[in-house]
Amino acid sequence: MLQKINEAADYLKRQFAAQPKAGIILGTGLGGLVDEIDIRKSIDYKDIPHFPLSTVEGHSGRMILGTIGGVEIMAMQGRFHYYEGYTMQQVTFPVRVMKRCGIDTLFVSNASGGLNPDFRVGDIMVITDHINMFGTNPLIGPNLKEFGPRFPDMSEVYSKRLIGRAFEIAASEGISLKSGCYVGTTGPTFETPSEYKMFRVLGGDAVGMSTVPEVIVAHHSGMEVFGISIITDSGVPGEIVEVSHEEVQKVAAAAEPLMTRVIKELVAGL
Repeated sequence: MLQKINEAADYLKRQFAAQPKAGIILGTGLGGLVDEIDIRKSIDYKDIPHFPLSTVEGHSGRMILGTIGGVEIMAMQGRFHYYEGYTMQQVTFPVRVMKRCGIDTLFVSNASGGLNPDFRVGDIMVITDHINMFGTNPLIGPNLKEFGPRFPDMSEVYSKRLIGRAFEIAASEGISLKSGCYVGTTGPTFETPSEYKMFRVLGGDAVGMSTVPEVIVAHHSGMEVFGISIITDSGVPGEIVEVSHEEVQKVAAAAEPLMTRVIKELVAGL
């Protein structure tokens, strides 16, 4: 695994004009941030050694190299999911590659179902914590001590500094942000009404099928992490309706410009 990580990182390093500072993972329907990047190079995942391939509609499958506000970044336009049949090591492989490329700050975004009755479809939630309901963990197996400790502390996974800054940016831009706990599940099924209810009782504010594995690996390796969700459907009792992936993409795309403004300013301030 370490050899594969190094080979992928070495390939990408040869594409850089300068040392990248931030990594960005763009989820379902949230690829519009790419329009804000001064793109230097766009690389298909199939051309990066040992990289998996995106199989989900709304995930383009490209690594974007460039700058945002003068800050060198790597952006994944499309991520990998456990439900696609990939192992946790494959799902999180790009995060370890980013770390090997020198990334010390990771921004992750996703589309999620709302559990908090105060949330509405189209709201943007800053992730303050998560609950891992995948039934597994990407750190299971031999520890890669080159990245982090065997037993990483998880008391502050999401950067309070970046969370505070996000709310300052939102206030100045007139953007309304929510905050809360993200529940990560395997998918690919959307949740039943009883599952929505259970996740809310457990303390969740939103639920989705990604993010948690990548964040665990990023935190293990010492990255500062910022996560943000767009609420694309409601799991609140009395508000649950039939949902499709196409509808999720549509709602995410509508709210995406506001999320983009926040992330753009956060990255530029690094």
